[in-house]
Amino acid sequence: MNPNIISSEFSSSKELTDKLYQNGILKTYREGEIILDENASIRSIPIVMKGLLKVIRTEEDGREILLYYIKAGESCIMSFLGGMHNEKSIVKAEVEEDSEILFLPMDKVTLFIKEYPEWLDYIFRLYHKRFEELLDIINAIAFKKVDERLLNLLYKKSEISQSKTIVITHEQLANELGTVRVVVSRLLKQLEDSGKLKLGRNKIILSDSI
Repeated sequence: MNPNIISSEFSSSKELTDKLYQNGILKTYREGEIILDENASIRSIPIVMKGLLKVIRTEEDGREILLYYIKAGESCIMSFLGGMHNEKSIVKAEVEEDSEILFLPMDKVTLFIKEYPEWLDYIFRLYHKRFEELLDIINAIAFKKVDERLLNLLYKKSEISQSKTIVITHEQLANELGTVRVVVSRLLKQLEDSGKLKLGRNKIILSDSI
């Protein structure tokens, strides 16, 4: 665990930082594990201390689409909203990289909102960031072709991992884009032919020219 993550987020309130550690429950997860599933009750909110989560929405036809990532120091605004209104989760949170997560019970979430302005500010900042990301998703689906969305997703994964090599299957990419594997495979081959990337076994290497 990186103790500086929470300390840096709430640097103006050591008391709040201490309260989060005292009341939170720290758990470790491996890549691919689900920490929150759709239709599950929300009893706590996750704060990522180390690693990376991805938040996914499943459509009625069974296809999935990636909504956003949750990085170290961040939490899931969908969990906040659902838990505050005692509603079931409408998204799935999956571990993208091995992670350490601090779970804060919902009763403490609401109590801290009343007691610590820094906590409320943290929630609003997360809400603003996620709102912008969801607007980008809507804009991409409505106005961008799948090949552009695919390339943008690969760039984002590269930026997050700080590596040109992305370990992922065509099926996983298709799920995150809300499309089918055959479409992703065809587009990846076109992108390889144009020199934007190189395909390997369950990995994609982005061109140094990007």
